Amino acid sequence: MISERSAPAGAELTGGAAFAPAPASAARRGAPSPAPATTRRDLRRAFLRALSVAACVGLWQWASMARADLGVVTFLNVPAPTDVLAAARELFASPKLWQHLGNSVFRVLAGFAAAGATGVVLGLLIGRSRLAEDTLLPPLEILRPIPGVAWLPLAILMFPSAELSMIFITYMGALFPILIATIHGVGALDPRLIASSRSLGARPLRLFLEVVLPGALPSIVTGMSIGMGTSWFCLVTAEMIGGQYGIGYFTWESYNLQRYPDIVLGMLLIGLLGMLSSALVLRAGAWLTPWQEPQEKGR
Repeated sequence: MISERSAPAGAELTGGAAFAPAPASAARRGAPSPAPATTRRDLRRAFLRALSVAACVGLWQWASMARADLGVVTFLNVPAPTDVLAAARELFASPKLWQHLGNSVFRVLAGFAAAGATGVVLGLLIGRSRLAEDTLLPPLEILRPIPGVAWLPLAILMFPSAELSMIFITYMGALFPILIATIHGVGALDPRLIASSRSLGARPLRLFLEVVLPGALPSIVTGMSIGMGTSWFCLVTAEMIGGQYGIGYFTWESYNLQRYPDIVLGMLLIGLLGMLSSALVLRAGAWLTPWQEPQEKGR
C-alpha cells in the first residue's frame, strides 16, 4: 500500500493506490490530434484499392481486345468491359432490373435469416453440450460438403413451390459457415472465464447469455459474413429452378441465349451485391461488439 505521504500532491487515494491524472488541457496540448494522419492513410488505402480494380479492368480490356490466347486461358470469346458496360446501360434502362434485384435480394435475405437463426442456435448447443455434439454434429458434417447444385433435385421434391425451393438453396449455402464459426467461437472461450462466472454464482441461463454468447459473438459475425457471401454464391443454382426474375435467373438465361456480355454483367452484379451485404454484416457486427478492437496491420 502506498502511504499518504508518498502520494504526490494533488493525488487522490482510492483503495490505497495513488492516482494523479494529468490535466485535460495539458493532455490536449501534449498529444497532437491523429485525425489528419488517419484521414491521409484512409485516402491512400482507398486510392490503392481503386487502382487495383482499375488495373484488373484494364488488363481484362486489353486481353479481350487483343483476343489473347495464353494456352490454358483464352480470351477469344470473352466480352470486353466496354461490351459489358453497354449491356449494363441496356439493363438499367429496363424496368425488369428492379424486379430482378427485388426477387434475388428477398430470396437471399430470407435464406440467410433462417440460416443465421438455425446456425447460431445449433452452434451454441453443440459448442456447450457434449450430448448435442454427439447427436447433432455427425449428420450435419455429412451434409456440409454437399454443394448447392446437388440439393437442386431434392429441393424441387421437398417443397410445394419454386420460391420456397430457391430460398432453401440459399439457406443451405449460408447455414454451415455460420454453424462452424459459432461452434469454434464457443470452443475458443477461456475455460477460466466460465469457471470464474460459475464461482461468482452465475446461473446457467445467465452464464449462457452474458458470457458464452458475447464471447462467441466475434466468431459468429465472421461466420455470418462468410455465410452471406455463400448465400449469394448459391443464388444462380437456386434460380435455375424456375421463375422469370432474379439476377441468377438473368445470368442463367443469358447463358442459354448466348448473350455473353449479360452473363458477365450478372456475375458482376452478384459479386457487388454479395460484397455490399457482407460489408453490412461486418459493420453490424462491429456495432454489436464494441470491445473487439481491430488489430493494426503493417505495411
